[in-house]
Amino acid sequence: MQIQRHTRTALLAALAIALVAAAAPKLVRTLIPLPLKQIIPAGQRLCNAKTGSGLGTLQLRAGAAARPAASDTVRINYIGYLAATGEVFDQGMAVEFPAGGVIPGFSEGLLTMGKGGISRLCIPATLGYGAKPTGPIPANSDLVFQVELVDIIPG
Repeated sequence: MQIQRHTRTALLAALAIALVAAAAPKLVRTLIPLPLKQIIPAGQRLCNAKTGSGLGTLQLRAGAAARPAASDTVRINYIGYLAATGEVFDQGMAVEFPAGGVIPGFSEGLLTMGKGGISRLCIPATLGYGAKPTGPIPANSDLVFQVELVDIIPG
């Protein structure tokens, strides 16, 4: 009786393995490939105001009166995507860096934000990486960032 139970269990286990192995190619075809390429809808790639330099802005949530200086360090949450396609190329949470130490359009946008504020920055290629491709960003790409200014650390 004990041997029959072990034999039955072994047979059932072998059958289960065979079924899973047979289904594996079908299962693999249904999985979502990684990395995921998130696409931001066209309506979320627009800004409603422009600065003299050509930087587009849209304030999504007003921040406090305190604004960073170029010499300050900022802590931000952000997502960056291509203006033309909406394809996300970068994102980060609680990232710290000097407010004046990034591409010109991003720095300019940060300096207009109050602590706790959220803005969309529409950065033309001339205020971004220009004619130089950088990682997943093609040459002459207009960029969009949604940025939350979490904290300002005086420099």
